Amino acid sequence: MARLGIFLIWLLHFLPLVVLARFGAGFGFLLYAFGSERRRVARINLRLCFPEMADGERERLVRRHFRAFGRSVLERGILWWSSKSRIQKLIRIEGLEHWQAVADKPVIWLAPHFVGLDMGGVRLTTDYPLVSMYSRQKNPLFDALLLHSRTRFGNSPMASRQDGLKPVVRAMRKGFPFYYLPDMDFGARDAVFVPFFGVPAATITGLSRVAKITGAAVVPCVTRQLPGGAGYVLKFYPAWESFPGEDVESDTRRMNAFIEERVREMPEQYFWLHKRFKSRPPGEKKFYP
Repeated sequence: MARLGIFLIWLLHFLPLVVLARFGAGFGFLLYAFGSERRRVARINLRLCFPEMADGERERLVRRHFRAFGRSVLERGILWWSSKSRIQKLIRIEGLEHWQAVADKPVIWLAPHFVGLDMGGVRLTTDYPLVSMYSRQKNPLFDALLLHSRTRFGNSPMASRQDGLKPVVRAMRKGFPFYYLPDMDFGARDAVFVPFFGVPAATITGLSRVAKITGAAVVPCVTRQLPGGAGYVLKFYPAWESFPGEDVESDTRRMNAFIEERVREMPEQYFWLHKRFKSRPPGEKKFYP
């Protein structure tokens, strides 16, 4: 089944993006219709993060998210097999001057989990060597394709999350920017509970720790999925001042607050299918029964 799915993604990647986007939105509708477990997770996440929304409005947001996610799945074929020139044409970069202003020192590119995350990361590798981390996938073929897409354009080493941060720090000291994705629930280890939309969320403290160890500047970068055939845009933001601070927990809270602001700008594109609030502080009830 996995091989058939990958074959279909390969066939579809030849299509113009405006057509592929329609297929992707349709695929997202099918995921919504038949993915009861992920649909339930998205509903719980959005109820926790947007309690002020009416139920009908939240449900429409869930459907929009599945359409955006469906697009991101099918459009991965572009990252896996399309030419460098096509990728560079479809994914625009804005705000590059914010990175260039601090490019004389180690840099962490803070990249939250929006549906365009891989699009932005691979687009950067077409011009700039970088280091990043990835979680090994259960399906070996899918795992190989993800690793291939993120390293196919040159010297951009990938560190497995299971290997920890030491390989990343070594690469940063050699001059590689770190494309970092620290906003998922990886459990309570190496994490603190800080608010995300007002809900305590287990959030790893790696951003603060790596910045302190390496003396790196933090330059956020967020990739937005544009309508139809317009592609994607990766936007760099100004480097954070006075980071890291004296308090790791405050640093981690600052990261979540920044991500919240970006989520409010395009709520349908944040990765709501992940159990962001799976880990709970001692004594608190679980949200995902």
